[in-house]
Order: sequence, then structure tokens, then C-alpha cells
Amino acid sequence: MPEFDVTPEKRATFRAFFHRQFFVVPPQVTRKDVNIEGKTVIITGSNTGIGFETAKQILALGASLLILAVRDEAKGEAAKKTLAAHVDTATQQLDVWLLDLSSVDSVTKFVERTSSLERLDIVINNAGLSKTRFTLNEATKHEETIQVNYLSCALLTILLLPVLKSKNSPDQPGRIVLVNSDTASWPKFKERNLTPLLAAFDNESNFDRGDRYFTSKLLCQLFLSELTKRVPATVAIVNAPNPGLCSTGLQRDLDGTIAGFIFNIFKKLVARTADVGARTITDAAVNHGTGSHGQYLEDGKIQPLAPLVYKPEGLKIAEQLWKETMEDLKFAKAAEIIDSLKSR
Repeated sequence: MPEFDVTPEKRATFRAFFHRQFFVVPPQVTRKDVNIEGKTVIITGSNTGIGFETAKQILALGASLLILAVRDEAKGEAAKKTLAAHVDTATQQLDVWLLDLSSVDSVTKFVERTSSLERLDIVINNAGLSKTRFTLNEATKHEETIQVNYLSCALLTILLLPVLKSKNSPDQPGRIVLVNSDTASWPKFKERNLTPLLAAFDNESNFDRGDRYFTSKLLCQLFLSELTKRVPATVAIVNAPNPGLCSTGLQRDLDGTIAGFIFNIFKKLVARTADVGARTITDAAVNHGTGSHGQYLEDGKIQPLAPLVYKPEGLKIAEQLWKETMEDLKFAKAAEIIDSLKSR
């Protein structure tokens, strides 16, 4: 485990969370610090919330082509219209591409489209959801939160790795940013001892609406730990920033409920604005270099992942999750792609 200025256990406490929310402000990255003129950036889920604010910041750093990857093209076009005020039309271009993470076909078609790009430097996997009702994905038959937040994110990441490798050099690799969360440290994760693991999430009796989103973010951290053991930073730097709790519409499924009313009050008291939270994502996308490969970033610093990731139990679960994920993504030849990237 790398050396940090805090232990994983201490960083994961609610006390530490509230301290960050109330007293820590992520540093803002400006064009004086980093200039990404000439670069192409993709941001998923970028028509609203943190993704939209990250798009503003990426444009401010000079990105030449920014692709808003969204599941609703009309909303994407509306966001593009709003973002136009932040675009230098002489040097910058803003496009909207369709990407629905609930559809593996949409993911594969999206990646195929990226091969036509002259270059691709940064991909920010920000899109996600938080379901309060058990729902199975019609195509994959996986529970929807796990499908969108974990499996489709893993699929998109793996399929984009060869694209990034082909469009960048080992000494200046591209980057994939997997937006994560404080909540990865907090799930009860009652499915942890079940085999197979992924199938356990598809059983409605195991569904806990207050825990499933947390668990999906932990799965992403476990995936990150296994992925970066196999794929070197010379292929692409892959990291996971935490923007903190922000005022966004992520929990919109709770609207109109007592739980939603209480959570909205909590957000008003504790949450950061989306633009402040987005600073950590922007920082992870343009700073820290190969030292951030496989790491969790928070408020401008590399910090520990969830405590479970470093424990023997977590290492065992991560290995099982990796095997099952490769099997689930067999249709996309995920394992073969990873094997082809182990050395550059």
C-alpha cells in the first residue's frame, strides 16, 4: 500500500467526511497551471450537475475538442447551447455524442465512433445513477445500478484503453478518470461472501436501496485496483477522484418521498456546490501524472481507497469480482484486450 498522510480507516470516518465538507475546499485548476489546448476530452453524463461543471472547467483549460457523452441528445444539445458562452469558437469545438450506459450496445457503438477521432487524450467517466427501487436491466438482466455504475463503466473503460494507447505515446499517456465517492467506504455490502457475486446483486431479496449505490462505488474501486495491476500507466493513467457530496440531481429517485425531503435538507446543510466538487475531477484529469495510476484523489491529493480494498478479504473479493467481470464482458473480449495491454 502506498504511503498516505492518513490511514484508510481514518479517512473513511464520518468525522473526516464532515471535516472535508465544511472545512476543505478543493484547489481550482486554472490555465496558468495547466494548458490543454490541442487535446480532445470526453465527459460522460455531462449535460447536468458535476459533469456539466467539469465541462466548463475543461473548456477553461483550453481543450480543443470536448465531447459531451449523454444518454439524451436533446438535453445534451441544450447543455451545449449553455456551454457555448465558454467556448472560443476560433480554437475550440463542442460536440454531443449519444451514450446510454444502460445499453451495452450503446457503449460498444460509442467506442467504435471514438476510433475516428484524430486524437483522444482524456475520458472522464462521470455518468451514474442511484436507484431506490429494484430494477433489472432488460438486456443484461443485471440490477440497473450495478449495470450502469459498475459493469458498463468497466466495459467502457476497457474498450477505450486500446483507443487511448493508439492515440498517445508511452511518455505522454492518455487518461481515464473514474468518478468515485466517499460512499465507497461505507456500504454494508452484505453480498460480499456470496458466490457468484455479480448474480447476487440481481436477486431482489439482497437489494438495499440505501446501500446499493455505495456498493457500486466500492466495486469500481476494487475493479480499479485489479485493472491497474494488469495495465501499466504507459497505456493510460486510470484514477478515481472523489468530488465529495455535492448539490446535484443524483438522488432524484427520492423526490417526493420523506427520505428525499430529509436528504435535501441534509444536502443544503452539508453539500458542496457542483462547481466546487468538479474541481477534484478536473484536477484528476490533468494533474498528478503516472503517480495517480490506480489511485483515489481527493481535494487535490492522492488519498487512500476504501479500507476494504487493502485488506486480505478485499483482495480476495477483488480477484473474484475481476474474474466474474471478465466472464460477464466476454462478448466484448475484455480479457483478451487486457492481455494485449499488459506490456507496451
